[in-house]
Amino acid sequence: MSPRLRRVAVPLGAILLTCGSLYFYLRADHDFKLSPLLPAPSRHPPLQQEPVDHEAITPNKATTTPSILTSANVTSYLSAILDAQSGRLPSLECPVLNRTRYESLKPVDSDGPAIRYFFALNLRESLPLLPRLAGSLVEVMRFLGPQHCALSVVEGNSPDGTADVLAALRSGVEALGASYFFESSPIDPAADGGADRIRRLAQLRNKALEPLLDSARSRRADGNTTVLFVNDVAACPEDLLELALQRRRLGGDMACAMDWTCNGGDPPSCNFYDVWIARDIAGDSFFRIPNDASWGRALDLFWAESETRARFQAHRPFQVFSCWNGAVAMGAQPFLEDLSFRPPDQGAGECFQGEPQLLCKDMWRRGYHKIAVVPTVNLAYTLDHSAIIKKDKGFVSDLVAFQDWEGDALEWRAEPPEKVRCMPTFTSQSMEPWNQSFS
Repeated sequence: MSPRLRRVAVPLGAILLTCGSLYFYLRADHDFKLSPLLPAPSRHPPLQQEPVDHEAITPNKATTTPSILTSANVTSYLSAILDAQSGRLPSLECPVLNRTRYESLKPVDSDGPAIRYFFALNLRESLPLLPRLAGSLVEVMRFLGPQHCALSVVEGNSPDGTADVLAALRSGVEALGASYFFESSPIDPAADGGADRIRRLAQLRNKALEPLLDSARSRRADGNTTVLFVNDVAACPEDLLELALQRRRLGGDMACAMDWTCNGGDPPSCNFYDVWIARDIAGDSFFRIPNDASWGRALDLFWAESETRARFQAHRPFQVFSCWNGAVAMGAQPFLEDLSFRPPDQGAGECFQGEPQLLCKDMWRRGYHKIAVVPTVNLAYTLDHSAIIKKDKGFVSDLVAFQDWEGDALEWRAEPPEKVRCMPTFTSQSMEPWNQSFS
């Protein structure tokens, strides 16, 4: 492509993606399915409705789901999950794991059967992702030592057979020596028109963490346990391990990935996804959304935070006020101190916002201010988008190959920003005190 054509193509890609986003916002049939894996029309809010909490699920009302897949189909998925190299089903091809880089994450033998790593997921209609996502979880648990790992999945009675595979996965995970907790929940965030959506989403997230609290009460987990909360993303094993490693090396309380959504242009263009939740260390959104709700400035990340922008462009971790972004690694201690996901306290005048942002806000209040984004970990919610973003941004192993640990070090700010962007909808925004509603 000539330089002149390239200059035309890049802005055109951004325009197409913005127009597509506006179309999705304006659709009248937005159904609050609330999962990034679903087709894009249900992944962004209409202009006059509340923004979707992107990582969540909408279970059906039944607490159990009849088998949808044949036993042969279930077996095919289990084989693909437990043997990620089998190539039996479509997946994202991931690099061979750099075992030396992550060796320090392995618990020592003296830890006994204690749970050192707790993986939590909320899933619905995630069948196409399971070979990669669940396969990566299995590979990571094998590497870390399955006897030190627990996997907790709360599923939403998926009509595509996701529950069939997840239920059948129990024997394979437990045969490895790991603990496995699985249930289908009747909690429906879309009930009553979604009027109480955030509270129900918080309940679903807390439900995925219940086995952690039970394990702590039985002394199998403690504050040294690492929690990896993962969305329905096509994560490679190195993505999950890098989050855990960076959190430990940085001495952080939480480490988040970057998540992306891509269009089908030529060349494709990808935008940062979790803009409703994520706030930079100055309290602003990662990119500016004007009052018309367009994403025309989505490529201008961290426009007002020069230090954050420089670290992002150099693929170095940077501190933020809040994040989620597809996957997080965090210490279990805040949860053992009764931290939990919650809805906004609108009776006290608190800004309407998603439960992951409120979790980070409550962490700051409790002194857990070391929250960082790790920009070498780039995730997306479909296999196609994941292949695009890995080609565009690079795999973790590509990005860290020539980096030193000293360049990753952060000087943590102990004080939160005075104000944080409040965004009840993309068309209604303001800057409000970070501790709004706290007495």
